Parts: sequence; structure tokens; C-alpha cells
Amino acid sequence: MLVARSIDHARRAVAEARAAGQQIAFVPTMGALHAGHTSLIDAARDSSACVVVSIYVNPTQFGPNEDFTIYPRTFEADSEAAIRAGTHLLFAPTDSEIYPVNDQTRVHPGPLAEKLCGPYRPGHFEGVCTVVAKLFNIIQPDIAYFGQKDAQQALIIQRMVEDLRMPVRIIVCPTVRDPDGLAMSSRNARLAPKDRAMALSLYKSLCLARDRLIAGENSLGRIIAAMRSTIGEHAEIRVDYLSIVDAATLETPLTPAGRLLIAGAIRIGRTRLIDNLVVDLPTA
Repeated sequence: MLVARSIDHARRAVAEARAAGQQIAFVPTMGALHAGHTSLIDAARDSSACVVVSIYVNPTQFGPNEDFTIYPRTFEADSEAAIRAGTHLLFAPTDSEIYPVNDQTRVHPGPLAEKLCGPYRPGHFEGVCTVVAKLFNIIQPDIAYFGQKDAQQALIIQRMVEDLRMPVRIIVCPTVRDPDGLAMSSRNARLAPKDRAMALSLYKSLCLARDRLIAGENSLGRIIAAMRSTIGEHAEIRVDYLSIVDAATLETPLTPAGRLLIAGAIRIGRTRLIDNLVVDLPTA
């Protein structure tokens, strides 16, 4: 595996792969790699392309009171995981490579960024879109892989790619879960055992909502109240939101039909966790 720290080095490596007739498959990450990340690398490797993985903890997607300074940075372990997963090029730039002196330009997302996580993390999706656009410009991938756990992020990036006419195909891969159902996240490592047990209530609430929707319950209000009741068994959990929305628009439907996203975000101490499930219902 080749490790590139500079944009020039990464671009030369990508150009060599293209000259050899390879497509470029890209997996952008913030490091602290786990099985969810490596499943994306596996999918990229299955495309028979040159697999590029980036590791960059992007400062512009963190708010002033968020966990940027304590976000896990485990480069040596990440490098080993990337090698084992079959990565060809690991791009690990410095801040000055991504945000040079006097950097001013930002990519402003549209209304999709104003829903779900948007009100609770102002500026977050602008930071995400900006760094992903920069990484796409540097690596110029043919295909890029994202996880379903970050469903809103994936949808916003798909919209950005379409709106800005970027020549990259976005593949969204299934959420990877631990055996108990907890969605894998780099932030899970910060959960004490008792907190981890509490965190499972989010997934349980999503499953409850899915089962009620499939059973024919048509009151989203009643379903969300039941979700809150499930999580409310743990007084230490703060709920940012629990929502049932159209999976393509993130709008709340008048009646449940078609493809729906059941999504939630909770906080346990300083740790914020998100999760979601998709359910397909008959249309009217």
C-alpha cells in the first residue's frame, strides 16, 4: 500500500493507476477504522479498481462545542486495517494541504441539510460537502463509497454530485452492526459499558417503528411517541430527534407510504450517536 501525504503525491499515484487502465474507487474516512469502514473498502475492492482510502479528520464539519479535539486518531492501526482490507493508496493529508492559507471557498448544501441533523449541527453539512468536494477534486474517483448509517450525509453528497455535475458514481453500502445491533461508529469506543447498553435503545426504537409501519400503523405521531418511550427508559439519554421521513426528500409524509427513512440521534454524555433504518411500504 502506498501512503500519500501530499496532494501532488496522491495525484501522481492516481494518474499512474489510470495510465495502467484502472478505474479509481474511493472511500473517504476520518480514520478510527472499524468493520463498517472495511466493508466499504471490501466493496471498492470488489469493483476491481484501484482502491483509494483517505484518512482526514475534517475540522470544518465540527461545531465549536463538538468533539474535534478528542475525536480518535489512530493512524498506525488504521494503516494496518487499510492494508488488510486491500487498499492500494492511502491518502492522509495535513490540514494545510486541504485548507491552505487564506482558504475561503465553501460548498453550501441545499434544503436536505436543514433537516434531521441539520438544526443540531449548524454548518456540519457545509463542512462535509466542502471536504468531500475537495477530496473528489484531488482523487477524481470514478466511484465513491459511503455508509447507510450516515444516510443524510450520503443523500446530500449524492445531491451535490448531481447538482455540480461531478463525474463520480456514489454507492451507499449497508450499515454494519455489532451482534447486539449497535451500528458501528468511531464514537462507540467512547461509550462506557453501561452507556453502550443504553445506546442500544436507539436501535430498539427504530426496530419498533419499522415493525409498526409494516404492521399497518398509519399514525406517525403514535409511532414516534412509542420510540421516545423506549428511549425514555434511560433518563441519561438526551434525544436530538426521532423522525420518519421520505427516504429521498427527508420530508415528513402525510401518510406512511413508499420508501421511508426512520432516523434518530441521541446523546449520552458528550457522545452523539445516529442510526437509521429504511422500510419500503406499499404506495397508494
